[in-house]
Amino acid sequence: MSEARCPVAHGANSNKEKGNIDWWPKNLNLDILHQHDQKTKPFNGSYNYREEVKKLDYKALEADMHKLMKESQDWWPADWGNYAGLMVRLAWHSAGTYRTADGRGGGGTGDHRFAPLNSWPDNTNLDKARRLLWPIKKKYGNKISWADLMILAGNIGYESTGFKTFGFSYGREDVWHPNKDIYWGPEAEALASDRHDDKNDASSLQGPLAANHMALIYVNPEGFEGNPDPLKTAQHIRETFARMAMNDEETVALTAGGHTIGKAHGNGNGANLEAEPEGADIHEQGLGWMNNTTRGVGRDTVTSGIEGAWTTEPMKFDNGYFYMLFNYEWELKKSPAGSWQYEPINIKEEDKPVDVEDPSIRYNPIMTDADMAMIKDPIYREISEKFYKDHEYFKDAFARAWFKLTHRDMGPSNRYIGHDLPKEDLIWQDPVPAGNSNYDVDALKAKIKASGLSVQELVATAWDSARTYRGSDLRGGANGARLRLAPQKDWVGNEPKRLSKVLGILEPLAAEAGASVADTIVLAGNVGLEMAIEAAGSKVSVPFSPGRGDATQDMTDVESFAHLEPIHDGFRNWKKENYTESGEELLLDRAQLMGLTAVEMTVLVGGMRAMGANHGGSQNGVFTGKVGALTNDFFVNLVDMAYKWKPSNGHYEIIDRASGEVKWNATSVDLVFGSNSILRSYAEVYAQDDNKEKFIKDFVAAWTKVMNADRFDLQTN
Repeated sequence: MSEARCPVAHGANSNKEKGNIDWWPKNLNLDILHQHDQKTKPFNGSYNYREEVKKLDYKALEADMHKLMKESQDWWPADWGNYAGLMVRLAWHSAGTYRTADGRGGGGTGDHRFAPLNSWPDNTNLDKARRLLWPIKKKYGNKISWADLMILAGNIGYESTGFKTFGFSYGREDVWHPNKDIYWGPEAEALASDRHDDKNDASSLQGPLAANHMALIYVNPEGFEGNPDPLKTAQHIRETFARMAMNDEETVALTAGGHTIGKAHGNGNGANLEAEPEGADIHEQGLGWMNNTTRGVGRDTVTSGIEGAWTTEPMKFDNGYFYMLFNYEWELKKSPAGSWQYEPINIKEEDKPVDVEDPSIRYNPIMTDADMAMIKDPIYREISEKFYKDHEYFKDAFARAWFKLTHRDMGPSNRYIGHDLPKEDLIWQDPVPAGNSNYDVDALKAKIKASGLSVQELVATAWDSARTYRGSDLRGGANGARLRLAPQKDWVGNEPKRLSKVLGILEPLAAEAGASVADTIVLAGNVGLEMAIEAAGSKVSVPFSPGRGDATQDMTDVESFAHLEPIHDGFRNWKKENYTESGEELLLDRAQLMGLTAVEMTVLVGGMRAMGANHGGSQNGVFTGKVGALTNDFFVNLVDMAYKWKPSNGHYEIIDRASGEVKWNATSVDLVFGSNSILRSYAEVYAQDDNKEKFIKDFVAAWTKVMNADRFDLQTN
C-alpha cells in the first residue's frame, strides 16, 4: 500500500524541502547571528549555570566518577575493567577541535553531543562514553553541564591511572543546538582532504582550519590520506598542533600522554558497523556504529580500525610509551580491520600488553604513523628522548599541556570555578592585573574632551581596542589595553600613525588621573560618542564602568595574539586584502565572534558611518552631510528612493535621480543593509522619523556591550 501524502506543513526534515538559501544561494544568510536563542534552551531566563555549578558538591561528584570508571557495563565493557582510555578520548576529542585562527571549536559548549561532531568517524563510539556518563548527569542534573562533565571525565580517567593533573575548572555552559557558525572544511565526505593548496606542504592548509582531513580531530593516524610516512606526518602534526595553540614540546607531551593509557580498536570487520548516530535508525535511540552482525564489543570492538595498546600496562600512567618507542624496531603491518599500524620486531613476551578481557593472552603493542613521527622527526625525537630520560619532567609537561588543551577556550583564570584550581597564572590565559576604580571619572572625561582629539579619533581607537574580543574563546577585548603593545600597536587595521598620536595624548591623562590606560581608551571612546550625540541635537549619557587593568608586554604572548589581528572590519568599512568571501560575509563572521545580534550589527554600522569612523578616513558609506554627528542619516538615505545605485570600479555610486549627481560612494557592506530583506527591515526601522532617539539609544547600548564584552567581572553568566 502506498503512503499517503501528508496534508500538514513540511520542513521537519530539512533534506526534503528547499529553504530560502537553496532557492537563493547568493543571499546573505543571517542564521549565524541568530543561534542559541532562548527558545532553544530548556530553561527559563532565571537559570544561570555558572551560579548553579558553584552549588555543586564537587568531591561527591568526582567520587562518583571515580567509581564509574571501574564499573564495567555488559552492554559496553571497559577495557581492563577501567573506562579511563574511553573517557580521556571523549575529553580530548571534545576539547581538541579548538583552533587559534578564530577561537572556535573546543569543549566549552558541550557541542560534542550534536552533529556533525557526534557523527564524525574520528569520534566513533564516543556516543557510548556519553551514555556511560548519563547516570552521573542524571543524578547531579542542572548543577553540572555536559560540557564540564565530558572534560572532567578525562581528568578523572587520568587520575584513575595514577596521574596527577594540573587542575580543573568548572563553568562551561552547554548549548542546546549545534554550533553552525563553525566551518569544518570544504569536503563533502568524511576523511577526505581537499584543504591544501599543495598537499606536500602542510603549511598550505586552508585557514581557519586546523585538522588536515574532514571529520578528524588532528591528523590521520595511518598517515596523510591513509599513506604511512612518519616524516610527512610530522610536518602535518606540527602544523595542526600549532593551529591548536601547541608548540613542539606540548605536541610531543600530548601525543605521548594520550597514548600512555588505553588502546586503539580494530579487531574485526569495519564493514559490520552500521550508521553513525545522526544516520542511525530511530530504534537505536541516538547510538551509532552499532554492530548487529558480530559481537563488536570488548576485544572485538572496531573504532579507528587500528588494533592494540601502546604500552605494557595501559591502565597505568608510566613511561611505557617512550620505553616502547626507543627499545624496539617497528615494522609496518595491517590490523585485523585492515588499517596501517606499526608493530615491534622480536618483542619480549613480558612487554606485550594483555588482552582486555583475558589476562592470560598477550598481544603486540602498536604505534600509529603519528607515534612514529615522534622519533623520526629530529625535533620531536630530541624532545621524546628528554621525556624518556626524565619522567617527572614529562609528567609536568603533559599535565600543563593537558590543562591547556582542556581549558584553552574558557577565558582568563578569574572565570574559573571549583576546588582544584591552579594557583599559577599562565601566559596563554592572557593575564591582566586588577584595575583601579577609585579615580575621578568626570574630571578625566573633561580632560579628554578638551584634548583636541576628534570624534573619529576617539571612537576609532576605543573600537579598535575592543573589537578584538572573541566570544568563541573569550580572548581579546579592551581590558589590558594591549592595543598599545606588540603586536597590536603595529597592526594595519589599527592605523598605527593615528593610534600613536591618540595614545600619546591619552596615556599622560591616564597617569595623571590614576586610571588605567585601558579604562581611559574606553572612556575616550565614550566621550567621542557623547560629542557625536550632542552634535546630533540630543543628549544621552554613555554608561561607563571603571576597573580595567593594563597588561604588560611580558604578560602578552605575541605569537598567540597575532591570531587576533583583524584582517577585515565591516564596522569601519575596511579589508586588509581582497578575499574570496564578500565583505558582508566577513562582517557577519566578525559580528558573530563579538557576540552581536543582527540588530546590534545593523545599528553599529549605521552609527559608525554617520560619525565618519571608517578606517583611514574612507568616505564609503558615509551617507550624511553632518559627519561626526550620531544621526540616522545612513539609514534614511540608504532606503530613500530619491537615489539609485550603480556599480563602479569595485565599489558603488549613490546617484541623485533628479540631478544625476553622484552623492556618495559605498561598498557592498553598506548596500547589503538595503538589499537583504531582513537587514532592510531593520534599516527601515532606524530610518523612521519617530525612531531618531531609538537609534541613538540602541547604538549606545550596542556600543557599551562591545566595550564591556571582556569585563567578566560585570557579567552574571
